[in-house]
Amino acid sequence: MKYYNDAIIGNKNVRASFSKKGELLRLTYPNPEYKQFIDYFKTGVVINDSNIIYLHDDVNNAYNQYYSENTNVLNTEIINTYFNLKITQIDFVPIKENILVKKYILKNENNIDLSVKFLIHSKLLTNDNNFVGARVIDNGIVQYNHDYNIAILSGKNKLSSYQINDSINTIHSGNISDKDYIGMSSDSSVSYNFDALKPGESVSFDILVFVNDNKEKYKLSEIENEIERIKKIDYSVELKNTKNYWRKYVKTHSSLQLNISNEEYKQKIEKIYNRTILLYPLLINDVTGGIQAAFEVDEKLNKCGRYAYCWPRDAAFITKAFDILKMEKETEKFYKHFCKNTQSKNGMWEQRFYTDERLAPCWGYQVDETASVIYGIYEHYESTKEIKFLKDNLRMVENALIFLEKYIDDILSNEHKLHVSYDLWEMCEGIHLYSLASIFSAYQCMIKIYNIVNDEFKNNRLKQEQIAKQLNKIEKDSVLIKDYILKNLYDNDRKCFVRNTQDKKMDISILGAVVPFKMFSPKEKNILNTVETINMSLRTYTGSYKRFEDDHYMNGNPWVIATLWMALYYIELEKYNDAKKCLDFVIRTSTEHGFLAEQIDNDTLKPIWVYGLGWSHAMFVIVLDKLNKLGKI
Repeated sequence: MKYYNDAIIGNKNVRASFSKKGELLRLTYPNPEYKQFIDYFKTGVVINDSNIIYLHDDVNNAYNQYYSENTNVLNTEIINTYFNLKITQIDFVPIKENILVKKYILKNENNIDLSVKFLIHSKLLTNDNNFVGARVIDNGIVQYNHDYNIAILSGKNKLSSYQINDSINTIHSGNISDKDYIGMSSDSSVSYNFDALKPGESVSFDILVFVNDNKEKYKLSEIENEIERIKKIDYSVELKNTKNYWRKYVKTHSSLQLNISNEEYKQKIEKIYNRTILLYPLLINDVTGGIQAAFEVDEKLNKCGRYAYCWPRDAAFITKAFDILKMEKETEKFYKHFCKNTQSKNGMWEQRFYTDERLAPCWGYQVDETASVIYGIYEHYESTKEIKFLKDNLRMVENALIFLEKYIDDILSNEHKLHVSYDLWEMCEGIHLYSLASIFSAYQCMIKIYNIVNDEFKNNRLKQEQIAKQLNKIEKDSVLIKDYILKNLYDNDRKCFVRNTQDKKMDISILGAVVPFKMFSPKEKNILNTVETINMSLRTYTGSYKRFEDDHYMNGNPWVIATLWMALYYIELEKYNDAKKCLDFVIRTSTEHGFLAEQIDNDTLKPIWVYGLGWSHAMFVIVLDKLNKLGKI
């Protein structure tokens, strides 16, 4: 299984992920998460009389991979040490074309001539309702189903051979052939021959992977015309333009000024920070404003419930990072468009959605998803001070407030007529401290929102009466929520808060009652006792933190989110050295390209699961911003 997306590139429509050896793992269009086309896409060479040497899986290959600085242009250098053939693979997606461009440079570093054949073996995902076939064209092959066409072709090189049917059983020899130019196979292969390379000589060529949505252009002639058009594009110019676009994007959204004497440490921070800026547009649905949690890692649900969805809760943290990164328009679109269009009639938000606003598969609801939207909207106002934004979203947050009030009424009356909520980790049903703290915060945000917009309704007596009534209720309920927590979610024997009313385990999310939700002060005795217990039960020997006691998901590793959450608490406590230690752990365990994972292997200090998690990157930006402004980096 291809669980690790080591690198991600794309534009507003096309995204692609790669292994650390440069293998194309996933290709999505037109949304960040849907549709994903690639089952596998393998490239290889036949050198002189060899069998196929896979570029991304050969014992004699040595690899070096890196992004062009401050871009989403990926470079993978592959040296076959047996034949001394150097292969440079440059992957990028032009800003205005639905094309993955794979530029190759083959250089003979041997002292003998090398005859090279380049092969591609591509299999698309297929099913009974969207069956994949293939059709050969002059420069490549078109793999297609009812909804899409994927054309794989060279910009200038003609095919030397191809195989549509049974390619999987012959590709290893490097010799492919077929009598048919069209067939009903989801896996097909093509090859391109090059003149013998003399020592020191090189050859370059482009492989294009073109995605065509059959909604507008579906006639065969229209698709053929599009293929002819893209063949004529100068991809050297496109590569230059793509680099310039992303470098300008980073410059526009970066406000980081670090006063650090350690240049190596400074560069590591900037690498993660800039990679965050480059990652976020690849997670955003440009049409709806939906924000994907991460690029997908597990389509078959072997290890998790999948990641390529939008959780309102995750997005509330991510939009906070957006505002720090001068992505205020993206924040506004998320709330004004995506949230408005995904809210249920009863005022709640379900667990998760596709970024195109369709409801995604769920297994229960989490009340903090709804509370987080209200919190996030007010936090965005705090960043921009735009009253119009609050007014535009007032009806939406009022509907959400009604839902939260019913939930609180249900708990306080002990009737439990409503569905039981999951916790934020989506593993435990019950009444959770974090969930209640998020509602408390949503209430406090609503009080502030009403006070800000109240003048807009000075001539509307009915609206003013409604606001006054709501203010009275949520102020009273805020006191009751806090009292409920102190009575039911505080362990008098251990002198600390617990995560829910059932198992009473230590959980890093308890810190949510302090930061970001500000229900309790960081210096309150019961909070200090709780943090001491968290440090004894969740802090690992590396100084990182697990989510909760007896966490078995992916073997219960430390989480980036958990570690940075503790950093946020320490900042509130003004223990800046402790906060910096947490941040340093995250910096030290980032990937080679500057991505932050979900989890870290405590023994190897290597990222272990989900590279490029939007929430992890958001917490990094938030912590870094706070410490940097305080001059504590």
